[in-house]
Amino acid sequence: MTEMQDMTVGTTDTTVVRKQPARAGFFRGLSGKLLFLTVVFVMLAEVLIFVPSVANMRIRWLEDRLNTAAAAGVVVDGLQDVQLSRPLQEETLMATGTKAIVLRRKDESRLIAAEDMPPQVDAQYDVAAMTPFSAICDAFDTLLFGGDKVVRIYGPVGDSDAIIEVVMEDASLRKAMLIYSRNVFFLSIAISLFTAALIFLAINRLMIVPIRRMTANMQDFAVEPSDPARVLEPALGRDELAVAGQHLSAMQQQLQKTLKQQKNLADLGLAVSKINHDMRNILASAQLISDRLADVDDPIVKRFAPTLLRTIDRAVGYTTEVLSYGRTTEPEPHRRFVRLRPLVSDVGEMLAIDPGAGIEFHIQIPDDLQIDADSEQLFRVVHNICRNAVQALMNDHAESGSPRTISVSALRTGSVVSISVDDTGPGMPPKARENLFAAFRGSARSGGTGLGLAIARELVLAHGGTIALVEKATPGTLFRIELPDRPVPLDAFRSKARH
Repeated sequence: MTEMQDMTVGTTDTTVVRKQPARAGFFRGLSGKLLFLTVVFVMLAEVLIFVPSVANMRIRWLEDRLNTAAAAGVVVDGLQDVQLSRPLQEETLMATGTKAIVLRRKDESRLIAAEDMPPQVDAQYDVAAMTPFSAICDAFDTLLFGGDKVVRIYGPVGDSDAIIEVVMEDASLRKAMLIYSRNVFFLSIAISLFTAALIFLAINRLMIVPIRRMTANMQDFAVEPSDPARVLEPALGRDELAVAGQHLSAMQQQLQKTLKQQKNLADLGLAVSKINHDMRNILASAQLISDRLADVDDPIVKRFAPTLLRTIDRAVGYTTEVLSYGRTTEPEPHRRFVRLRPLVSDVGEMLAIDPGAGIEFHIQIPDDLQIDADSEQLFRVVHNICRNAVQALMNDHAESGSPRTISVSALRTGSVVSISVDDTGPGMPPKARENLFAAFRGSARSGGTGLGLAIARELVLAHGGTIALVEKATPGTLFRIELPDRPVPLDAFRSKARH
């Protein structure tokens, strides 16, 4: 007899107070980070745009100076023998912002205007021959290191073969470039803030608000997950956030079902623990009477007394079946080699099939077949499957004319024993197939708990085996159990071989 009165399930009424996480500030939240990153990225894009644009601005500025000087040079060049007076040269140089203007042709060069020339020229640039890379390098050289250099600039005059050349200080060029850079900087700031505001409003509406809604729902659901009113109402749509919300809602609903099942298990375990003591007393009385029946000198009594005693002992063990499953604490199997045919015969006797039901129980197992398993746990596995088969055949009211049989067969292949339980019933309904080994969902009959197959699978897995529903062409249900032998340590194998 098991000590079932010592097994109790207790519940503690505790109130879990979950502290609501503080909401992040604007600049620490997604909104602030999004706004900041948008400004940074737009400014980075503006910098990438600024680099070629400032080089292009410098070239245009130089071309304007050359064009102005070329206009003055062409006019003066038209007066072949006229030399500009000194005051007029100074006005021309002041108007063009240069120190010297030279007009060159194939065979001659003419100095249009000039003032005191510096001893040397620091750099010279051919406007017509500038490449994009050289233009960028020259622009940043002027912007960063210019202001006190004297440069020589030259380029063609329109489509003619004349070349206009000027010598000038780059201070005015650098000043114009600094003003341009300042204007571009403030314009970039304005564009980045405006763009960031638009992107922020759009993404905040499309992403941040739904994410905050889901986050708030998860926090609210965590406080009371069993409340159906706290399940997220998913938004309609096919975008990623809408799909995530739909999956979250489905997950919360599934979690509520699981919690409800767990509560049912806890309540069931508590109920079984309460009736366990009384059931044990009843079975103890039945066992005492059975022991006395075994001493009765009657052939019929002596024949059935051992079966009755085994049945009562197993009934004591079965009273803990639901409670043990609710606690998920099945004991480790105590494995040894046992003959399988007598064990299955005990299952047939335990089923107590009514002879008038027309159900035949066939055993197709060799007498010498042994299996390495815990006999009591294996008995429970086979009994659960066969009991389901009997109930399916009893509930099958179809008049097919085919025999109603349950066949248990087994064979050994190497170190693995395969057990098949086959019946000619109506077969598994689709709902039961979907939740075959799930407690409270895998029942094939109305009012069933579905614990039988769930417990059977747990016991088979504890033996390192497998259990599966096998498809077959004929009506009925076929379960196959495969249990491997325990690996034999090398020392034990050698010791056995020596003996």
